[in-house]
Amino acid sequence: MTIQQLEYIIAVDNYRHFVKAAEACSVTQPTLSMMIQKLEDELEVKIFDRTVHPVRPTEIGEKIIRQAHTSVYQFNQIKELVNNEKDILTGDFRMGVIPTVATYLVPELLNLVSESYSGINLMMQEIPTSAMVESILNGKIDGGLAATPLKNPLLVEMPIYYEKFYAYISPEDRAFDGEEIDLGEIDLRKLWLLNNVHCLRGQVETLCKRKKETGQRRTVNYESGTLDTLINIVDYNGGFTIIPEMTAMGLPEEKQNNLRRIKGDVSVREISLVVSNNFVRQKMAGLITEMIRESVPKSMQDPALSRYAIDVQY
Repeated sequence: MTIQQLEYIIAVDNYRHFVKAAEACSVTQPTLSMMIQKLEDELEVKIFDRTVHPVRPTEIGEKIIRQAHTSVYQFNQIKELVNNEKDILTGDFRMGVIPTVATYLVPELLNLVSESYSGINLMMQEIPTSAMVESILNGKIDGGLAATPLKNPLLVEMPIYYEKFYAYISPEDRAFDGEEIDLGEIDLRKLWLLNNVHCLRGQVETLCKRKKETGQRRTVNYESGTLDTLINIVDYNGGFTIIPEMTAMGLPEEKQNNLRRIKGDVSVREISLVVSNNFVRQKMAGLITEMIRESVPKSMQDPALSRYAIDVQY
């Protein structure tokens, strides 16, 4: 068994096609197929089911591929360890970003990275928190920009900024007339939420439970996948939603008047760069963290706000 063979099965799993995987690995398809066959013979199992199209892993193959990701990642960490000691801050950094952050932060971050001439190739993808954690731990990505604290002993969190929560409320709601809303008084059945895949939903539910412990049941007609959709739903259907500060700042001027502070609340959403606890490129992670800070107002970077961070459920 070789690292090269493990890289080949990962490529086939990614592309679900032997020819495309061979092209990605810069080898011929017969060579790639032969090396995978040798690995299967050595292990005495079939890693891929070749009778279906597109090709897919067998049940044992899926487990082998997951371990292959971890093994290849650990192998590559040796070179990265040396580069870190030599202050070589170049190469790929594969970063996941939760969707509720990506829309408002990624465009500015991409611009900063491209102008920095740092030699870092930042490869970003939107990914929910649970999938991000799994991808970090199995080596599919190097790190992620996520809401924290996650309280996972296998991860290291580098807090970057803290954003408050605001209510976005319809002018038709009676609570619209005040400068702030009281979650202990407002009808929570009018609250529109993200769907369960988003960790922000859990934070909003925690925020509401702190303010109102009653038997009141919320009638949910629609659960959205994006904050923009929730805002549009409020505009057309009434009610309200809870959005983080970065989202509130990005609203067009005509929607800013619909924002309200939450009475008596000091809660914040902590956003951090998250990596595995055995990640060795600390200097590169530090550089990326600083670039992200440049994209965020200084008022949101006070470490003292960490005491008000709501835990993340994922």
